[in-house]
Amino acid sequence: MAHIHEKIDFTVAIFIVHDGKILLIHHRKLDKWLPLGGHIELDEDPEQAALREAKEESGLDVELLGERPPTTSPGTRALIAPRFLDIHRINETHEHIGLIYWAKPKGGKIQLATAEHHDIRWCSGEDLEKLSPPMTDAVKWYCRTAIEEISSHP
Repeated sequence: MAHIHEKIDFTVAIFIVHDGKILLIHHRKLDKWLPLGGHIELDEDPEQAALREAKEESGLDVELLGERPPTTSPGTRALIAPRFLDIHRINETHEHIGLIYWAKPKGGKIQLATAEHHDIRWCSGEDLEKLSPPMTDAVKWYCRTAIEEISSHP
């Protein structure tokens, strides 16, 4: 876990959609249902962090969805833009700036990261209301939006 500053860190969240369902984990430490994700390490860019976190937390190789401008040239590499950005409070003195990506699985087999999570599962939009502990409204909104956008543009 890379902490770049005691007050703020950059993180990625990866909302992976397949067959109209979203992949969620029940986070062991936070006791919350969340998408895959984590801190951007000091030696990686946001895309690398998203791909690494998806693989570490689910066993899946994923394709990040979004636009990559055609501006790569010597000394510059264009990155896929996250679908959304947010800033969220972790505790009274620490916040995360979250880069929120949409993704599709492209290989691998789902496996539970038992050190970090209680459970991992594919959920439909309807399943989001049945999760225990309940999911926050903000995360539900991202889940439903990802399912809708990705399912309508296969």
